[in-house]
Amino acid sequence: MTGQRTAARLAAGAAAVVLTVTSGAVARADDDIESLPAQQIADRSRDALLDAGSLRLTSEGDLGEGRPPMTVDLTLDREGNCRGDVDLGDDKGAVEIVKRGDAVWLKPDSAFWKNQVPIGGTTFEAILDGRYMRGEADDPRLRGVTEACDLDTFRELLVDNADRTDGTLTKGARTTVGGTPVIPVTRTGDGGKLTLYVATEGKHYPVRLTVQSSSADAVVGFSGFDRPVPTATPSEDETVDVTALLGRTPAPV
Repeated sequence: MTGQRTAARLAAGAAAVVLTVTSGAVARADDDIESLPAQQIADRSRDALLDAGSLRLTSEGDLGEGRPPMTVDLTLDREGNCRGDVDLGDDKGAVEIVKRGDAVWLKPDSAFWKNQVPIGGTTFEAILDGRYMRGEADDPRLRGVTEACDLDTFRELLVDNADRTDGTLTKGARTTVGGTPVIPVTRTGDGGKLTLYVATEGKHYPVRLTVQSSSADAVVGFSGFDRPVPTATPSEDETVDVTALLGRTPAPV
């Protein structure tokens, strides 16, 4: 079920793109953020992102690295809870994802079964009959979903890649994104441009990231910082055990 693996891991991929902007030494100055150099603004944004207990991630477009254009809307936290949707684009299908504690629920749509599981997909869809697949978070077939739904995946990527300094970093003029005052920081190099819009008021969270290059054109949004992931989960009547559906032979998701 390769489509689910690709879709779920896009969230982690978005974090990897962010870190190419927010790299360098940690900045702790008390100056007004608009007066700081571009690198220190990016560092402030990285620190705020690392400190967040939960957030909402949206992504639309092509992030490159061979990934197809798709749309992601996930709310996730550092306890590994998650809820949202992933659309693979080009009518290739969409998946609703719910993860709470040690349990994961997935509800692919008809287009997903048709395009991502050409052998047996229609049978799986008929068995589910509008219900969710339910499995355990440690099931190897669901590993991609489990990893992407954990905010610590972001934090590990940011920390592990904090020393990247490629490209040229510049600061733009104050503007707004969705009514939020921001200061843009742009990294150019290697044929591409990444612009991170950093909130100038309150905690200096990243609000939006735009990615433009010969192989990528996407917008990633960050919001809902420290707001809890919705706790509601599908009922037993709305679910089918993933092992009963897919069989007992482990296969990558």
